[in-house]
Amino acid sequence: QEKPVESGGGLVQAGGSLRLSCAASRSIFTVNSMGWYRQTPGTQRELVAGGDGRTRVQLSVMGRFHISTDDGANTIYLQMNDLRPADTGVYYCTLRRYGRTSYTWGQGTQVTVSS
Repeated sequence: QEKPVESGGGLVQAGGSLRLSCAASRSIFTVNSMGWYRQTPGTQRELVAGGDGRTRVQLSVMGRFHISTDDGANTIYLQMNDLRPADTGVYYCTLRRYGRTSYTWGQGTQVTVSS
């Protein structure tokens, strides 16, 4: 089963930026839904940005986080600007391809924002 690979997490000070990458194993032209989720200890994963045609963005990150794709590199990005301590968590990439009903998930990448 396909398993996307996230990278780009790390430790950053409040106000800084990070760009997360999600590398798919093959062309993302056949992806009809994608997203970035965040999880903190003791909580469920929550959608940060993503969707299936119409991108939804969590209110707390609106205007600061942007999702984009590089079709040639089979990669989905999450650009995160003006980071805040509340953005800390493990970020997961997920995608679903045409003809599939289930999503595949990456292993996650840790983002820690210090105040």
